[in-house]
Amino acid sequence: MGRVAIVTGGTRGIGEAICKRLQRQGHIVIANYAGNEEKARAFTAETGIRAYKWDVGDHEATLEGCARVEAEFGPIDIVVNNAGVTRDGTLHKMSYDDWNEVLRINLGGCFNMAKATFPGMRERGWGRIVNIGSINGQAGQYGQVNYAAAKSGIHGFTKALAQEGAKFGVTVNAIAPGYIDTDMVAAVPPAVLEKIVAKIPVGRLGMAEEIARGVAFLTSENGGFMTGSTMSINGGQHMY
Repeated sequence: MGRVAIVTGGTRGIGEAICKRLQRQGHIVIANYAGNEEKARAFTAETGIRAYKWDVGDHEATLEGCARVEAEFGPIDIVVNNAGVTRDGTLHKMSYDDWNEVLRINLGGCFNMAKATFPGMRERGWGRIVNIGSINGQAGQYGQVNYAAAKSGIHGFTKALAQEGAKFGVTVNAIAPGYIDTDMVAAVPPAVLEKIVAKIPVGRLGMAEEIARGVAFLTSENGGFMTGSTMSINGGQHMY
């Protein structure tokens, strides 16, 4: 049965792959995005998936954005919190704004989207929330105290909200991707990227579609007994 699904940060990279996968599953998919209007238009032209612009780190904008989607397409039953930014730097060089912006969007966005959609899922007795964490939220990463803290927070947020949703038929899970072949990773200098790949036991970067397959399972009826879990998709780089 097709349901209404929102994927934040959905017009590029991992988010784009998730949108396409959920569309193939028969869902009505909406992609949220924050900035790149040219890419969003190209994404919609290619896929037919509508793209709505708002900043998930802005509480009121998120409530309004989700209300618009529900008014046009119906109740939101699936949420994939994928939107995220990086502002890397060692602590002694990191500004408060760099710290705050990453926490505001990466972690705050999960809270804002849940506030907009979780109550309705509870009332209807069915819902799926998938939060995209990171291997660096599990293992830490030099120069990313802000990003690692936000992603680690997502894993804790997931476990706590799962306990609230379980008896109402709402599952809440996380996926922690390793290094995936996206534009962000492609921008890493080749010598650095070579060292990263050397630490991945399977010997390659992951593909965005591999993350999307995990989302497809967690958002399906088959995933109904799995909640509060973090699915690590990282090629064996971090086993935990």
